[in-house]
Formats: sequence, structure tokens, C-alpha cells
Amino acid sequence: MQGFQLFEHAATVPTRSYNTEEWQRGYRSLKEEHSYWIEEIEGEIPTELNGTLFRNGPGLLDINGERIQHPFDGDGMISAIAFHNGRAHYRNRFVKTEGYLAEQKTGKILYRGVFGTQKAGGWLANAFDTRIKNIANTQVLYWGGKLLALWEAAEPHRLDPKTLETIGLEYFDGELSKGAPFAAHPWIDPSSQFDQGNPCLVNFSIKAGLSFTISIYELDLDGKIVRHHEHPVPGFAFIHDFAITPNYCIFFQNPVAFNPLPFLAGLRSAGECIKFRPDQPTKVLIIPRDPALKAKPKILETPSGFVFHHANAFEQDGEIVLDSICYESLPSVEPGSDYRETDFDALAPGQLWRFRMNLESGTVDRQLLEPRCCEFPFIHPALAGRQHRYVYLAAAHAESGNAPHQAILKVDVETGERQTCSFAPDGYVSEPVFVPRGKASESGLYTEVQGAEDDGWLIAVVFDVKRDRSDVVIVDAKDLSVVAKLHLKHHIPYGLHGSFTPHYFE
Repeated sequence: MQGFQLFEHAATVPTRSYNTEEWQRGYRSLKEEHSYWIEEIEGEIPTELNGTLFRNGPGLLDINGERIQHPFDGDGMISAIAFHNGRAHYRNRFVKTEGYLAEQKTGKILYRGVFGTQKAGGWLANAFDTRIKNIANTQVLYWGGKLLALWEAAEPHRLDPKTLETIGLEYFDGELSKGAPFAAHPWIDPSSQFDQGNPCLVNFSIKAGLSFTISIYELDLDGKIVRHHEHPVPGFAFIHDFAITPNYCIFFQNPVAFNPLPFLAGLRSAGECIKFRPDQPTKVLIIPRDPALKAKPKILETPSGFVFHHANAFEQDGEIVLDSICYESLPSVEPGSDYRETDFDALAPGQLWRFRMNLESGTVDRQLLEPRCCEFPFIHPALAGRQHRYVYLAAAHAESGNAPHQAILKVDVETGERQTCSFAPDGYVSEPVFVPRGKASESGLYTEVQGAEDDGWLIAVVFDVKRDRSDVVIVDAKDLSVVAKLHLKHHIPYGLHGSFTPHYFE
């Protein structure tokens, strides 16, 4: 299908491609819940694109006008874009968590947020209140016939995949205990050696204490936990994401320190009590997936840095190769600071790095793959834990410096070739989700690459400041031409993660 370009020449975009005040408008609550067919479309939706894109993110950034201090503290809102025969339907619903319902009923903030939100009344109202509000705002995934909204510090919420109505907390037939966390970055192994070659879902949780414990869960196609093992690790853990290979789970233990006293005293949130330690190395924890081995984590070290997200890992010649988004440091979250006033020029950008961990020598080599400011990496789902060639990312429009994400970036890690699709100066881009063009397997998953690795589409939500609305954008993954722009009737607050299933839910 012939695509259309947003700009004929890069010169049509100003040197500084973004306007801070315009970018800030994406951080507004969307309080209405919608359900409608998308009728305003530029280009054409590919007729081969059938299934549902689910996206999650903080949709509520204030409670009755009382502002949430940090977007990561906002209540989760699920968007579903269902594609069928060249048409698309949009629906959004808030995850009706216990905390969400309570705060909507009272019209005020009742819980402290992890990243800065405090209850009204100063430190006296917040002291020794360590309750955690399950905000279910980070990822959403359809697995084992269940749609799950995930947040890394608590249990998943199960949703109706057609209506997005909240069914309740999910405990996987009692295998997950009440209050136990279930992280927001699961991986689907397309061919698990522990499941006769069938796919399985791999996830983890962190239990904090004087040291911490990593729990690893593996779920079969029916959504049942079939493997669960725990591994104590010394030190404090700030681990948001991980990676898998056929044999290992890999975690980066970022060098941070946590002082709980200001949090307990009601003076700071938990996130404001975390400090980056540039004098300490980043540790790499390598844990065998086979619980029968009962192996302790292998701990390697690499120079100090901070990692939120991993693109993918694979095994090669006795090494584990891992591509990750790395930051020079973790900026401190200061009490009373306004995230909307971010000074991008004062912060180092996230960049794509490759790490090679030699299991025999215990050494780690690293290489910068992409210097452009980028985040939210995505690969072909059939290559999870296997060698990949392409990584797709949300990125800055400019090749250097730090800035909001206004472009989709494709990096060929074999040749170093790069392609970009920029929506600057008026568009701000979410995570690009790669959808293969080929048919899914009988399990309803993409378990093998059919044809070229980049034969498919990238789907992203782009906030258009001129229209003050969001678009669902479909981009050809081969040449990054825009195939279609689906104009929504409203904006979607900047989100976090999403997933695509070939199952059609409308």
C-alpha cells in the first residue's frame, strides 16, 4: 500500500522541534469513557490488519481538580483499538481498582503515590501511612483467555476483553498470594523448551527487605502458573524490566540507595527517597529459568548507569547479548517539583546500548548502538529471547540532545542503518507496537517470523497539539512510511505500554 509522508523535507521542522507548553497539554486527564467507530481517517487501514491493540497508561492525573504529583501515580486507563476488514473501533475504560473507586466516591486523594503524590494535610496526614494503591497503569496483556492490567507493585486486575469492564484481582487459581506483586513487563517465550515447544509467559516480582527476593513465574497457554522459583539477592532493588533467553532471566540491578525515614515521616514519597549512586557499578543478575537447577543468581558488574527498559536478549557463543535503553543516571525526584516543567536540556537522554555478558569469564562488554534520545523499544514478538535484527523505538526528532519523543525510530543492529518517521513539530509519540503481517499460530500468538523480519506495521498513539486530539498511526515497518492516521475524537494522556493480539474484540 502506498504511504504518505508527513514532511517533504526535514527543513520544514524547526531546529528545536518541540514546544514545552504544547507538549504539556498531553498531561491532562481523560475522564470520559468512550466507545465508537473511528470514521475520520487519512490513508487506508490495511485489510490484513485484524485484531486488537490494547494500551495502558495513567489516564487520570487529578482527583476532582487535585493534581496528581507525578504521572506514574495516575490511575490506569485502558484503550482498545479493534481492527477488522479495514475498519477500527475505539473504546476506553478506567481500571476500577479499589483505590480508584474510593477516590472517585470521596472526590479527593486518599493514597500517597510512589513517585510524589501526597494526601492533603502536610506531613502529619501522611506520616506512617504506607498503604499502596494498586493503580494498574503500566501494561495490559491478553493471555490464557484473560485480559490483564499490570502494575509492578501489586496483583494484576482482570478485565473483560470486549467491554474493558473490571472483573477483579487475578490470583491464577491461588498460585499468586494476596498482595503479591506481579510485574508489568512479562515476556512471551514463543517456543519454550520447558513446555514441549509451546509458548509460555515469563514474568517476575520483587519482594523488598534488607535484601530483596526475585520471584520468577512461568505461565502456560491456559494461563496457569506452571513454574515458580525464588532467589534472594543482596542489596536494594529498583528493577522495572527484565529480559529472557531460552535458558535465562536477566535483570539489571541499578545502583541506587533508599532512605525510608523521610517516607515514614510523611515528608517525601518513596520515589523521592531514592538516590542514584554513580560511584557504584550496575549489577547484572543472571538466573537460570530451569527451577530444577536450584542455581543461585550469577552476578556480573558493568560501569554505573540506569536502565528502565530492555529491547531483547539472546544467547550467542557462550555469551548473553542484551540490547537496552540506558541512562547516564537516574534524576532525583524532588519534593514539590512539577514534572510538566521538565528541563530536557539539563538531562542526559536514554540511548540504545548493547551488552555482552560472558558467562565463563564473568565480564561485561558494552557498545553504544544508537546515540539518539530514545525509549520504549519493541521487536518482532516471535524473536523474544532469540537473535533479532531490528529494534523499533519512540525517539526524539533531532539526532542529538534530549527531547520529548516525536518520532518512530528503526535501528538495524546488524548494519547500523537507521530510519525515522517524524511527527514533529506538532506530534508526540507513544511506544510503537510491532504487528507482523503474517498469520498467528493456532495459539493466537506470533511464534515464528514469516518472510522478512520487518514485514508488518508499527502502531503508535500520537498526540497532535494543533488538533488537541490523539491519532492512532499505522506505519509500514519496512520503510517507515505512514499508511494511515486514525483521528480520535479526543486526546489520550501520554501512556506507557501496550500489546497486540490477533483476537478481535469490539
